[in-house]
Amino acid sequence: MEASEALGWRSVADLIGDHPDARVALIGAPLNERSLTPGRCDLGPKALRAVLPRFSTYDVETRLELTTAVHDAGDVPLKAVSPADAFAPVRDAVAGQAPRDLAVLIGGNNAVTRPGVHGLGLERVGVLTLDAHFDLRDTDQGLTNGNPIQALLDDGLDGRRISQVGLAPFANTRRAHEKALAAGISVHTVADCRARGLAVLVAEELERLSGLVDRIYVDFDIDVIDRSRWPASPGARPGGVPVHDFFAATRVIGAHPKVRAVDLTEYDPSLEVGDLGALTAGRWFCELLAGFQSRG
Repeated sequence: MEASEALGWRSVADLIGDHPDARVALIGAPLNERSLTPGRCDLGPKALRAVLPRFSTYDVETRLELTTAVHDAGDVPLKAVSPADAFAPVRDAVAGQAPRDLAVLIGGNNAVTRPGVHGLGLERVGVLTLDAHFDLRDTDQGLTNGNPIQALLDDGLDGRRISQVGLAPFANTRRAHEKALAAGISVHTVADCRARGLAVLVAEELERLSGLVDRIYVDFDIDVIDRSRWPASPGARPGGVPVHDFFAATRVIGAHPKVRAVDLTEYDPSLEVGDLGALTAGRWFCELLAGFQSRG
């Protein structure tokens, strides 16, 4: 790289800072307690921020230059905090950024999804999950990363306002599947994603939800990606969605005007193979911003 080009390098990290008037906010939610698959998902927010200087703001495929400023709202203090005790601080952190066009919550395990949704308010909100799992385990033994969707149903969220995409075979129970269908949840498996296209399914579900709600919350449980391309989640399985399909769907989601908050969960940097996990999470963030910027 010539010196002049090196001096002109602008990274995605340069877009993030103290920007009170920015349309997008970044919030860290390093929750790790009460995980069914113990690990270090609490390291996710730091790892994501650390890798962003390696990403240019320019997309050679579409000739898009990222220019969207992102307000860094910092991390919610969640060290050794249970999902129950994390509810209020995570909810309030998202609610505090909800007046912006998009709040981006970086987990942390999947238990951050429930308070994140509450940050937008349960009234007239819809939820889309990209996840290998239903997350419909019973809540009678407490809140975990395995039951945020069940907890939202218990809170009164209408199941018809939930779409779940990317569900994996031999990773869920018959009971969870039956609970989802009985609740009216829209269910799409990995096979559906292969047959129809993940981005196509996501676009259709966003439109379905748009007819029912004013705001949409999207949970990107990153273990939906095929484990051969994504080893940094304990719940990821072989045969998950291809990583390029995940990126394409992320851009579609970022572009939708009713998507007002998203999260990235179940990224465990302690399971890294090289730096594959961090680079995948970083590319996800770039695709999200690229989609958002197309809103105009």
